[in-house]
Amino acid sequence: MTKRIFLAVSLILIGISVAFAQINTSSKVAGNNHKGAGTNPEITANELRQEIGFLASDSLKGRKPGTSEDLVAASYIRDLFREAGLTLLGENGFQKFVVVADIKPGKNNTFEIAEYKAELGKDYVPLSFSANAIINAPVVFAGYGFDLDLDSLKWSDYSGLDVKGKWVIVLRGDPEPEKSNSAFFPYEQERSKVLTAKDKGALGILMVTPSDIDKTDALMHMQYDKTPADAGIPVINITRSLADKLLASMNYTISDLESELKSNHKPNSLLLPVTVKATTDLIPQKVVTQNVIGLIKGSDPVLNNEYIVIGAHYDHLGMGGENSGSRVPDTIAIHHGADDNASGTAGVIELAQKLQSDRANLKRSIVLVAFAGEEMGLLGSKEFVKNPLVSLKKVEAMINMDMIGRLNPETKAISVGGTGTSTESDSIITLLSANRPYKVMHSPDGYGPSDHASFYSENIPVFYFTTGAHEDYHTPTDDAEKIDYDGEASLLNMVYDLTVLLADREQSLVFREAGAKQGARYGRNMKVTLGIVPDMVSSDNKGLRVDGTRKGGPAEKAGIRKGDVIIALEGQPVTNIYDYMARLVKLKPGQVATVEIMREGKKEVIIVQF
Repeated sequence: MTKRIFLAVSLILIGISVAFAQINTSSKVAGNNHKGAGTNPEITANELRQEIGFLASDSLKGRKPGTSEDLVAASYIRDLFREAGLTLLGENGFQKFVVVADIKPGKNNTFEIAEYKAELGKDYVPLSFSANAIINAPVVFAGYGFDLDLDSLKWSDYSGLDVKGKWVIVLRGDPEPEKSNSAFFPYEQERSKVLTAKDKGALGILMVTPSDIDKTDALMHMQYDKTPADAGIPVINITRSLADKLLASMNYTISDLESELKSNHKPNSLLLPVTVKATTDLIPQKVVTQNVIGLIKGSDPVLNNEYIVIGAHYDHLGMGGENSGSRVPDTIAIHHGADDNASGTAGVIELAQKLQSDRANLKRSIVLVAFAGEEMGLLGSKEFVKNPLVSLKKVEAMINMDMIGRLNPETKAISVGGTGTSTESDSIITLLSANRPYKVMHSPDGYGPSDHASFYSENIPVFYFTTGAHEDYHTPTDDAEKIDYDGEASLLNMVYDLTVLLADREQSLVFREAGAKQGARYGRNMKVTLGIVPDMVSSDNKGLRVDGTRKGGPAEKAGIRKGDVIIALEGQPVTNIYDYMARLVKLKPGQVATVEIMREGKKEVIIVQF
């Protein structure tokens, strides 16, 4: 089916009348009771209700990037920008970019042992981060795949075992499944075990799920982990039944080996007299999504070349499911995303209309952006700062709104993040907080789990507005009827006042660092930190790009700077974020280590004190 036919069929399924009304003509939007240029520009609860109601409707099926519903949502936002009188940037308001939405098996996957040809999906499945290759090699069993020599934990499944040029069978998990605080926990991730095997010279790895994890011997789901960089070697999950065929000549079963490892609590590795020939063939499912961008030109002939960016992400989790980010991954249902983040998107639309009506009084220009791909790793905002449609050096501040529709009726409090990212921000928010019908909580950190982080990494002051998380967060029950529309309208009036103040200031804000630029998402179980902002979306497997450094952190003190590409830690190669974290977890406070980087095409070795 061609893309054109696919899109047409999808739009029919969404509903011809809705799609036609929102995509084809701005007059249809106006006829849908939305205000247009020249009408009342005020921010109202009724208009927020209409906008959130549409974006979070069943027909948009959770606005997953790259779907036809994603395009309907983007077109809806773009048409309202146009109707309000904004200048559309990019391709008629769209900044298009490609994302990897999933990984699927190709037609050439094979797995053979002597005369037995295993069946894809029944006996084996390549994991989503597997490299594509054809490997014909002998096999070794390496227990849980650990190689640990720590003060508190010593366990090496590779001791005395030569794995160079071989397949390595490893068990998932660890030998202490009953312990929630097991010392093995930081090292049991599949990517970490693959990296260890690769370091030892393995050509590929065969993952087996032990019975204490899954008694049914089911294969793992091919879950795309939202990192396009692969492991560098083939990674295949095989059933215990298939593993038993590999072990048959040794008079072992995989369950026997699992029991021995747990009962004896020491490694038991084996060289097997068997050869496996396998082909891994994975195909990235690339889709096109788009930021939606409009401009309001400032009135001052000098300051209108400077910009205030107001943004919110409009994407959500689609139908949910495993590895989607849903908090109920076993439930396949529309994740409406009314608060997350139709609320912020509606806020951008309302502010666009109100600011456009006041454009004669705005000295600086205003860029309004609805970001795509936030739920996949801030992809839209990263695209904006890497390929900006206005000069990034002229962006004076960025205001981000993410989940602004659920004002807590008890606390009556909103949070503004980034109040420490300029010398003036805290006092500005204090000034604007007076006489509001809610408390305004200040949070100085510029880094956070939303799109403002991409701008903070570029040394741009940020303001992050949110009413906070709730029990419906990332579930199908984040519905439009639960939004506090009056509360959101009141919050948006403060954002409007902040925008006008920033647009009309004679002096620019003075940027300063506020809090670590490295997110906590990747810091669990870390004894040390390098203090960098890692590029988590690069897919070239040539290292880990540094998007920024924390002031006073080990990286900055050692001379590592933004734009450097880390290619090794302590002589061990780093090709992506997972390699980096697996290397870092083994370092100790006070340790002096070498970090190899590529800087402007030249390799350098830097000594870092942790």
